[in-house]
Amino acid sequence: MKVVAFDLEPWEKGCLEELEQEHEVVATEQPLDETNVEDYKDADIISTFIYSDLGRSNLEAFEKLGLIATRSTGFDHIDLEYCRERDIKVANVPDYGKNTVAEHVFGLLLTISHRLYESIDRTRTGDFSPQGLRGFDLRGRTLGVIGTGDIGKEAIRIAKGFGMEVIAFDVAEDQDAARDLGFEYVDMETLLKNADVITLHVPGNEKTKHMLSEKEFGQMKEGVVLINTTRGQVVDPPALAGALAAGKLKAAGLDVLAEEPTVIDDLEVLRAVYQEQHDLRELMVDHALMRLRNVYITPHNAYNTCEAIQRILDTTVDNVRSFARGEPKNVVD
Repeated sequence: MKVVAFDLEPWEKGCLEELEQEHEVVATEQPLDETNVEDYKDADIISTFIYSDLGRSNLEAFEKLGLIATRSTGFDHIDLEYCRERDIKVANVPDYGKNTVAEHVFGLLLTISHRLYESIDRTRTGDFSPQGLRGFDLRGRTLGVIGTGDIGKEAIRIAKGFGMEVIAFDVAEDQDAARDLGFEYVDMETLLKNADVITLHVPGNEKTKHMLSEKEFGQMKEGVVLINTTRGQVVDPPALAGALAAGKLKAAGLDVLAEEPTVIDDLEVLRAVYQEQHDLRELMVDHALMRLRNVYITPHNAYNTCEAIQRILDTTVDNVRSFARGEPKNVVD
């Protein structure tokens, strides 16, 4: 089969060499988009990351595509409806970084609670004054975890190590985990009213889009901290900006933005608005969030450790091989 892998860093290409014994493998650092889809339309299998455009218009160009092996857990960037129509299998990497992402949650939280960014920035100028850099302890604070899958549970384990109290919300409660890890399930409103810190660990889909909007921010206690390492669309950007402006939120730590990655490039923003592909209001709010002093944004980097990337590549190779054997694995619906 012909396997085309997009969005690859140079060093990652070597990890796919073992597939070359069985298949024709083409690797490129470019994401899949409308400018290059015709060059690869004869692929049987494509492997992409989240920055490739896997919408219907691009997928229609492929003449014999059988598998999309996304190198991510989430698959909201793929037109699943079209894949169902064409019987194209979609395989993901369900478990590669539960500890990795959970550690990033606390990297963002400690950056906020101990004023790390400002402290480091100040000392680089030769100023060692602690004035205005007072933070707060995590011990004794209440962490509200929305979504208790693998990453959510790992975040709870870490929180317990810091001496935090933990409450959680999930549509499918894992009472065994609640007992073993020592946390309590509550309804969403109770979580919002009682949490000092809220961290999100839900998939990005139509059900979770704008899960936190103006109503939910209004239910939160004053001075709460929000951490989002899942998908930007889970939080309504204008409502987030409003909560920050009003002081309802003390700070936010974000590894994702609603209009990522369009917001990165000013020219891409203008093009997206002209083509009416994106929400202008959300794009502008994302730009504003990037400039607020109490918002700490990382570039969708929570997954990015040597160990996690290797697990992603190993699972992707296994997904390709399993599909080629007629025994597809990690297929999403």
